Amino acid sequence: MRTSNPFLSRWDGASDAGRTAARTGRPVGTTVGGRPADDYTTNPYAPGADTSLRTSGTAVTMDDVVVRTATTLGTVILTAVLSWLLLPVDEANIGRSYGLATGAALVAFVLAMIQSFKRTPAPALILGYAAFEGVFLGVLSSTVSTYIAPGVVVQAVLGTFAVSAGVLIAYRMRWIRVTQRFAGFVGAAATGFVLLLFADLLFSAFGAGDGLGFHSGGLGILFGLVGVVLGAAFLALDFKQVEDAVAYGAPREEAWLAAFGLTTTLVWIYLEVLRVLSLFNSDN
Repeated sequence: MRTSNPFLSRWDGASDAGRTAARTGRPVGTTVGGRPADDYTTNPYAPGADTSLRTSGTAVTMDDVVVRTATTLGTVILTAVLSWLLLPVDEANIGRSYGLATGAALVAFVLAMIQSFKRTPAPALILGYAAFEGVFLGVLSSTVSTYIAPGVVVQAVLGTFAVSAGVLIAYRMRWIRVTQRFAGFVGAAATGFVLLLFADLLFSAFGAGDGLGFHSGGLGILFGLVGVVLGAAFLALDFKQVEDAVAYGAPREEAWLAAFGLTTTLVWIYLEVLRVLSLFNSDN
């Protein structure tokens, strides 16, 4: 299994597992080289999988993943703080700030899509995505804090940490088992979620008032909670990616791909938590 969430473009584990079993005559779930294969035979790092996805370079370690993830998230946080301070959303500057934030969001999306379709991670693309995404998040967070609910940004950050910690504990305790069926379900649910979101935006853009109602009221809060749950599921997929890469000695550059996946997922969770808290506070 391999992912750079939230795009799921690299999830080809089922076909890898089938090819591995066919070549080796060994059913999925048997032990390979002393390592537990029931979870790992469906990922591109496993023995017998596509060797073009592996190199003979230095193997990735958990420290590599932690350092790259800290660097990427640190870039997001730094640019978010700077944009909050340097791009005010007061009456005199709100137009300029919104324009720059929108442009940054589009650039971040393009960079993320380019990386999601590349076979190898590109640190420049990943850090560029993080920088532009931070600009967007800074202006958005400042706007929400100024005009909707003061203090909600701190709550959203704490909520994001709480969700992440909860998923990590559940994953480490094996309360969540990431299988190909789990990945397929998450992919289908995410596709439906995004399609509904775009439909809501289209209805709003063409004069249907509140669109489908997903950005206001109780339905909006429910939709946001679904987004948080999807983000938590993506985070479990990212943890699986990291575990697989370390277990099978993937090349060190894969740490950047893990950092990219974790960062995009945490941004997703933060935005959905911010949406839920903003709607809840506005209703009150």
